[in-house]
Amino acid sequence: MRKKPVLVIMAAGMGSRYGGLKQIDPIDGHGNLIIDFSIYDAVAAGFEKVIFIIKKSIEKDFKEQIGSRMERHVEVAYVYQELDRLPEGYACPEERVKPWGTGHAVLCCAGELGDAPFAVINADDYYGRSAFKTIYEQLSNMEDGDKCHYTMVGYDLYKTLTDYGHVARGVCSLDEAGMLQGIVERTQIEKHGDRAEFTEDGASWTALPENTIVSMNLWGFTPSILKELENRFPSFLDSGLSSNPLKCEYFLPSVVDQMLRENRADVKVLRSSDNWYGVTYKEDRERVVKAICGLKEAGMYPERLWEEK
Repeated sequence: MRKKPVLVIMAAGMGSRYGGLKQIDPIDGHGNLIIDFSIYDAVAAGFEKVIFIIKKSIEKDFKEQIGSRMERHVEVAYVYQELDRLPEGYACPEERVKPWGTGHAVLCCAGELGDAPFAVINADDYYGRSAFKTIYEQLSNMEDGDKCHYTMVGYDLYKTLTDYGHVARGVCSLDEAGMLQGIVERTQIEKHGDRAEFTEDGASWTALPENTIVSMNLWGFTPSILKELENRFPSFLDSGLSSNPLKCEYFLPSVVDQMLRENRADVKVLRSSDNWYGVTYKEDRERVVKAICGLKEAGMYPERLWEEK
C-alpha cells in the first residue's frame, strides 16, 4: 500500500536568523507565524503528518510556541540537525557554528520518514495554497522507475526578492516540457532597481532575466533521495572541510543537480502563480503582514486559522 506524503519543515535555523524564537513576530493579529499558514495550507491539501527539523537548543521554545499548537491539527514528529551528526570518521571543526545545509537537514529525517514520499519546505517562507495542493497530488502518484522521479514548485524570481538585502535562490533551467535541466545555487542575489543581479565575488554582477524560475526549497521526493544524500555526504565533507571548513554547506539543490547531470533523476517543475512571501530581514515583515491581511479579506483564510476545521 502506497504511503501518504509527509511534510518536512526545515526549522533548525529559526533561532539564529531571528535572534531566538522569542523574538519571532506574528504576521496577523492572532499570534500566527508564517509556519502556521504553511501547515494550514498543507493540511487542506491532504498532508496528515509533519516532521519538524530543529536544533536541541531551540527545542523547548519551539515546542511551546509552535509544536504544541500544531499537534492539535496534524501528527507531529521532531528530528534534530546538530553539527556533530556526521558519518563515522568525521568531526565538526571546533569553531564551526553554521549548520551543514539543507541536504544534511533532510538526511537527518531518514529514520523518521521510512519509505514515505515527502515534501520539504523552509519554516519561514510563505508558499501559497496552490503550491501544497499541486505537490501533494504529484507526490501521491509518483514512483521511481529507471530513474528517480522528483518534483519541485518553481517561482518567478522577481516575485521572491526583498528590498532590504541579498537572498539565496536555486536558479533553474527548464526544458519545453517543464522538466528541470539544471539548478545552480546563487547565494547573493539582489534587487538593483528593476533588475535582479547576482555576484560570486562581491564585485562583479550578472543580471538574471525576468522569466528566471527559482527554487524556494519546496521539493517533492521519493524515499530514494535519502540514500543519495547519505552516499554523497562523505565526498562533500572531504572537499568542504578542506576548502571552507567553517561555512561549507551541503545544499539539497546541488545534490539534485548532480543527479540530473548523471542522468539518475528527473524533476517535474510545478509552476506556481502564487506570490512568495518571506521574512529574510526584519524589514520584510510589514509586507508579509499586509499580504496575509489581503488574503484574509479575499476569503483565502478565516480570520482565525483552524476555526473551520
